[in-house]
Amino acid sequence: MKYLRQAAIILLVTCIGELLHYFLPLPIPASIYGLLLMFSLLLTHVVKLESVEAVGDLLVEIMPVMFIPAGVGLLVSWADLQAMLGPVCVITAVVTLIVMVVTGKVSDAMLSKKPGEVKNEVLECAEEVREQAETALSAAAGMAKEV
Repeated sequence: MKYLRQAAIILLVTCIGELLHYFLPLPIPASIYGLLLMFSLLLTHVVKLESVEAVGDLLVEIMPVMFIPAGVGLLVSWADLQAMLGPVCVITAVVTLIVMVVTGKVSDAMLSKKPGEVKNEVLECAEEVREQAETALSAAAGMAKEV
């Protein structure tokens, strides 16, 4: 029964994320709305970590299995992907590097600062990442035009 309740909470938050995506005219995926909503609910203690921890751990453990359909989709569309393989590899490398840097900076900020100071540091990192991502995407778009 515990697992069903935890799964229901996660599914409800996911459903609310889908509704937000449907009603808000922003180009943000529904999963991001759901993640931000769950994060804010956990942060404000509306939902306690114990209320979703066991099912969350299970979902993280089986996450690699969820990538199988995406991998099969890449194999199926390989002929279409070959034409733009260079830009896709560059974008993947740049975005991976950005994610690694941001994750490290945010972790350092959270571990070394007091709770009130972390917010400002995270906001500064987010702005920096946004600028880097825009630069990387514009460079990738230029490469895609050349191909």
